Amino acid sequence: MARINDNYLKLKAGYLFPEIGRRVREFTSANPAARVIRLGIGDVTRPLVPAVLKAFHAAVDDLGGTENFHGYGPEQGYDWLIDTIIEKSYKPLGVELKTSEIFISDGSKCDCANILDIFDLSNKVAICDPVYPVYNDTNVMVGRTGEANDKGYYEGIVYMPCTAENNFTPAPPAEKVDIIYLCYPNNPTGAVATRDELKQWVDYALKNDAVIFFDAAYEAFITDPSIPHSIYEIEGAEKCAVEFRSFSKTAGFTGVRCALTVVPEGVTAKTAKGETVALNKLWNRRQSTKFNGVSYPVQKAAQAVYSDEGWEQVREVIDYYMQNARIIREGLTAAGIKCYGGVNAPYIWLETPEGMSSWDFFDKLLQECNVVGTPGSGFGPSGEGYFRLSAFGERENVEEAVRRIREKWGK
Repeated sequence: MARINDNYLKLKAGYLFPEIGRRVREFTSANPAARVIRLGIGDVTRPLVPAVLKAFHAAVDDLGGTENFHGYGPEQGYDWLIDTIIEKSYKPLGVELKTSEIFISDGSKCDCANILDIFDLSNKVAICDPVYPVYNDTNVMVGRTGEANDKGYYEGIVYMPCTAENNFTPAPPAEKVDIIYLCYPNNPTGAVATRDELKQWVDYALKNDAVIFFDAAYEAFITDPSIPHSIYEIEGAEKCAVEFRSFSKTAGFTGVRCALTVVPEGVTAKTAKGETVALNKLWNRRQSTKFNGVSYPVQKAAQAVYSDEGWEQVREVIDYYMQNARIIREGLTAAGIKCYGGVNAPYIWLETPEGMSSWDFFDKLLQECNVVGTPGSGFGPSGEGYFRLSAFGERENVEEAVRRIREKWGK
């Protein structure tokens, strides 16, 4: 008889966002007249900008004739897109990368999970708490952990609580770990890491022969010029860090699917025999075997993001979302609700009113205000008592949601 992967049974609940969807469907089915405003899942709402659409359409037309037809592309991505990313996104930061060090993919969520393919299960992993659930759950799925304890922590993972007391940015652990997940600007808390804070992590990784997985999916939303956009702005990171970036939130590609992973040739790890191997070589092998590449039209659309016209239009959309974030942050703060984030990230992390649990507040907000957010406990035990709201909404809906919340909890 076929055997399942028993590690999936260790997961204590369904993935966070499908559970939110289930509760919302039950409510809307029972209350069909309710106008529900969704500020929960971080999905974009603004359309693709004209420059991107133009490139997308032109690339689709290319596939309609033999002269410019494209079939299988390189699994790593087309050089013309990678070189554009290096020139437009990394060089302005003072970061030098080779074409061979960037891999185009269909999503940073996928890459954050798939990168585990090239690492042994004996590695000790450190994860922030609260955190994007994919980091935790995929380590459980591959078999790196034991069972979860009563608090929700899995045996075999080092959890680093992120609280208001440490500005949601923990210090490196006292013990030695091999793989470190960092996400800045942070999902869900909206916190950012300073240059000095990232330097501590890079120094730790170099000292302990560890690898940093740096999720920079929200770097385009940084407004503070002193905050790094890339881990490679920190000296030494090119020897110890893998960086994930996404077009999903930057350019509205959540339904288009395009992202990139940077694996510098200088980042290495050891074999069981103690030999040093470049991760770039292993990731290239993994992608060449298990991935067929991102479609030609999508990559052409992604390249258009970095055109002068495209970037100006994309920045306008980003500014729109960040204005939404300001409206939410200032509106809830005026209502007496303690808020974090929403300045360098499109997420507002708030303390639940009246000492409610995260899920109790979710249900109350849905039932009494018809507004959907994300319970903080879904991101980890340290997220209990907090709640995430997303700025990825239409302005009218954002303003209406804030008005409803202020009417309910305003002081």
